[in-house]
Amino acid sequence: MQRYATELIGTFFLVFTVGCTVIGGAPGVIPPLAIGAALMVMVFAGGHISGGHYNPAVTFGVWLRGKLPVSDVVPYWVAQVIGALLAAAAVGYLRAGVDVKPMALAVGPALLAEFLFTFALVYVVLNVATAPATQGNSFYGLAIGMTVMTGAFAVGNVSGGAFNPGVAVGIRPPGRSGGSEAA
Repeated sequence: MQRYATELIGTFFLVFTVGCTVIGGAPGVIPPLAIGAALMVMVFAGGHISGGHYNPAVTFGVWLRGKLPVSDVVPYWVAQVIGALLAAAAVGYLRAGVDVKPMALAVGPALLAEFLFTFALVYVVLNVATAPATQGNSFYGLAIGMTVMTGAFAVGNVSGGAFNPGVAVGIRPPGRSGGSEAA
């Protein structure tokens, strides 16, 4: 149960940071830096407990590698989605009344950008956090957070920069029933 709570908490703070910095938040470089830093500190805080996935795509990749029992996959996903939804509710409360203009995305480029940086994120996680050669390292939180930050800088203006189904599910502009904006 502690692993699932850790996934919920980590996902909450990741999605909360995305929402607070993107929805009516800071312009320029602040959102990608804040989001990458939030992910990094949550990975450092919970990585030793749950693996610090905070992302259904990462959970899937770790399961494929054989580093997560199949019995944990759905509970991790449920915890991650609940954390994302709770964060979205908190952001909605804090950002109530903020005028939000959804991004006008070109579907093809947005899907490719999301696929490539989600792949990059899972690739980094598998190679820094689950590979036998890196067992016991103390740098994986930095590498994972920097990967998300890099993706947000590189393609955030193309796709919204979610790289995480939990973020995509959790972030909704306040007062709206659809749309997704991340980084």
